[in-house]
Amino acid sequence: MEDGDGAGRWDGLCSRDANLRQVALDGVRQLVLGLSEKAGPTNGKPPPPAPVHGPAAAAATAALRPLNGLDHHLVRLLLLSQRCPFSDVRDRCGAILQAVQEMGVRIPRPLGQGPSEFIPEKEIIQLGREDAETRLLFIEAFATLGHLDNITLLMGFHPRYLDSFLKTQHYLMQVDGPLPYHYRHYIAIMAAARHQCSYLVNIHVNDFLQVGGDPKWLAGLDSAPLKLQALSEVNKILAHRPWLITKDHIEKLLKAEEHGWSLAELVHVVVLLTHYHSLASFTYGCGINPEIHCDGGHTFRLPSVGSCCVCDFTNGNDVVEDLLNGQEGTKVSSKMGTETVCEVEDLMKKMKQLQECRDEEEASQEEMATRFEREKTESLYVAPAEGEEAVDTRDVSRRFEDPTYGYKEFPRQGEQNVPTFRAQDYTWEDHGYSLVNRLYPDVGQLLDEKFQIVYNLTYNTMAMHKDVDTSMLRRAIWNYIHCMFGIRYDDYDYGEINQLLDRSFKVYIKTVVCCPAKTTQRMYDSFWRQFKHSEKIHVNLLLMEARMQAELLYALTAITRYLT
Repeated sequence: MEDGDGAGRWDGLCSRDANLRQVALDGVRQLVLGLSEKAGPTNGKPPPPAPVHGPAAAAATAALRPLNGLDHHLVRLLLLSQRCPFSDVRDRCGAILQAVQEMGVRIPRPLGQGPSEFIPEKEIIQLGREDAETRLLFIEAFATLGHLDNITLLMGFHPRYLDSFLKTQHYLMQVDGPLPYHYRHYIAIMAAARHQCSYLVNIHVNDFLQVGGDPKWLAGLDSAPLKLQALSEVNKILAHRPWLITKDHIEKLLKAEEHGWSLAELVHVVVLLTHYHSLASFTYGCGINPEIHCDGGHTFRLPSVGSCCVCDFTNGNDVVEDLLNGQEGTKVSSKMGTETVCEVEDLMKKMKQLQECRDEEEASQEEMATRFEREKTESLYVAPAEGEEAVDTRDVSRRFEDPTYGYKEFPRQGEQNVPTFRAQDYTWEDHGYSLVNRLYPDVGQLLDEKFQIVYNLTYNTMAMHKDVDTSMLRRAIWNYIHCMFGIRYDDYDYGEINQLLDRSFKVYIKTVVCCPAKTTQRMYDSFWRQFKHSEKIHVNLLLMEARMQAELLYALTAITRYLT
């Protein structure tokens, strides 16, 4: 992507050695100012927007468009001025951009206001102000990716989980394994496209090309090898109705003659599909904005404001945000009405009452089963939001998905021959973990660590209250998601879910997990109005991992049945 003589300079900016970074910055400055001087004032007119048909095509067009080298470097400078854990790099990149602007050359500006559309940028961890643990994780991520992505910045609220997530994703995408690297990114594109998640599609189109993927494949799934095309059925079933996957689907993929998959490859495929389906839920649930360097993340067109300097775009100066938006970002806390004051106290009271009931009496197995069926039925009437404008309204290339296939409710008891998945018959801990680890070494361990961390993650706080045991609430959220997928835990009283999760929260959960593209800021703001953004991000981590585990349980059960 870089000019041949510029790649080494950019790579040096990721060094942990400040002296090496300074040498690299000097080289970048010399390169960019030299190109700017050649380009001259205005640097030509901004290229007109190309007609595209969805994020896969849009990102492919952006990546393959014959941009001049200067524009590419300027976008990278903009990215580093805002998404680098090293303050010297941020400051120098901003200064280089300002010098270029003073030469009369047009420079890019970010289109979004921070990593999230839902969370004001001022309330997200600020680079340079993070704690030591988070800073080390940001540096590690930066060294791996060359920038800090928006997902990492939001997950930075929970460094223990972020550490596990980054290790897992790095292993899945960058460490030697059953699948070639370009296949991994193409499968990520397929998975993200099922949920119209242009954010993830754009990232992995760029990565696919960087690892040597054939650009022709990006024209659509029918342009990819038959081996990848064969994954379409399993991809859509796992994304929308995982309870329908059977050993026949597995057998078809493994015995497809010259286009067949090995067992190890298939396990890698299944983990990637479930990972990116779930990550799409997190992306929409947190309102993640496009990355600055990706399609939709920047523009060379000037904003319709009077006079503002490049430093306003690179140092977080409020004047730009106020001019562009006409108002300051609204905090969740400012939206609290009188009815929200008691929201947390009421929830804590219910948790205490449920614990007392647990201590006094235990429901029979028959009653527990009845309560599960009741909650499963009630979940059918909690519909994902309809008629809402999605976070990202751009249409995904239909070539990457079957548009007629989408989410449908888990069948009511007796409606179809789809039995309830009894968790103790096939658990992640006793069955799924060992199968994954046997066929894709170390991944089972990484996934298990990630599931355990998010399930047990707590700071013993709820909004402004401290020393609170939140285990009951976390379990209710996790089990509600699995209940929607037809998975039942015999030892859990599903009556607790209705006590702890109100309707607005259930609507949010179901939308994010089942139809994530329909998630809106109004929905995000409407649940747990007194809680911090970090707590809502924690909720989204639970939703993401519970969904991933549910999909994995169904897929791994089908593989096990094929093997036996």
